[in-house]
Amino acid sequence: MENIPIIRVGDVVELKKPHPCGNKTFKVMRTGSDIKIVCCECGRTLTLERVKFEKMIKKIVLREDN
Repeated sequence: MENIPIIRVGDVVELKKPHPCGNKTFKVMRTGSDIKIVCCECGRTLTLERVKFEKMIKKIVLREDN
């Protein structure tokens, strides 16, 4: 069984491929069946399917603690 990362709103994640602006870090704004992320450099928002997002994630850079 694969190790599925637990993603929370407010987490900062690093993706495998960079955004066109050259940045690889994104902040998670919404979770569910789709994940909404915002580029930490240019502020562009992206909405991705959870399955696709989980394949794209490299690591969690900063964990939002509640």
